[in-house]
Amino acid sequence: MTVEELQTLPDDWSRALAVVAHPDDVEFGTSSAVAAWTAAGKSVAYLLVTKGEAGIDGLAPAESAVVREAEQRASAKIVGVTDVEFLDHRDGEIEYGLGLRRDIAAAIRRHRPDFVLGFNGRETTSTGKWNTPDHRHTAHALLDAIGDAGNRWIFEDLGLEPWSGVKHVAMANSPQPTHAVDVTGHLEAGIASLETHRAYLSGLNPPVTSVREPMTAYARLIGERFGGRPAVALEIIAR
Repeated sequence: MTVEELQTLPDDWSRALAVVAHPDDVEFGTSSAVAAWTAAGKSVAYLLVTKGEAGIDGLAPAESAVVREAEQRASAKIVGVTDVEFLDHRDGEIEYGLGLRRDIAAAIRRHRPDFVLGFNGRETTSTGKWNTPDHRHTAHALLDAIGDAGNRWIFEDLGLEPWSGVKHVAMANSPQPTHAVDVTGHLEAGIASLETHRAYLSGLNPPVTSVREPMTAYARLIGERFGGRPAVALEIIAR
């Protein structure tokens, strides 16, 4: 079977909002692209639906939330992102519904992005493993909230002007990528940003002791479908 070449991600945008379920979601494979965008002068903000409080087995949720929020802010700073917001949905128990759509729509109206980055909401991940409910529910709510944000009569009590200016929506970690971002010169920043999640990585079973090798291998693998350049893959979602 012939593997199709990945297309270049459209560049006709200036403000991005990344909406993901957990600290570390952007960093697993996509933060190198964020580094490339901010280096090019684009503005990127993060919205985390949870604080990742259920992510470290050896830490109680309240303590874990403090640690993971700090790791996420430090990680984002490495790739040029200083605007990081956390919602209060429960890690591992994110529910699709009006509350989640409302929170995301409010963020879209505040940030007014022309590009929105999410995390794969398909049933499986790019590795073929079953995707988590948190990822699936967040991605589906995000897609719906983009439409909600543009309709002034939906969540009108937010007191925020509607925003219909989202040009592109892309999902990271998709098993069906369509586009790619050249991360030449930015892979090291992406690796460093993931390494910053030390408590989380060391708390996994088994612990992750090195992210350099898998991230480098991933960039090379995607690059094979992108002219041989190290790259990050994304799926553009038609709207």
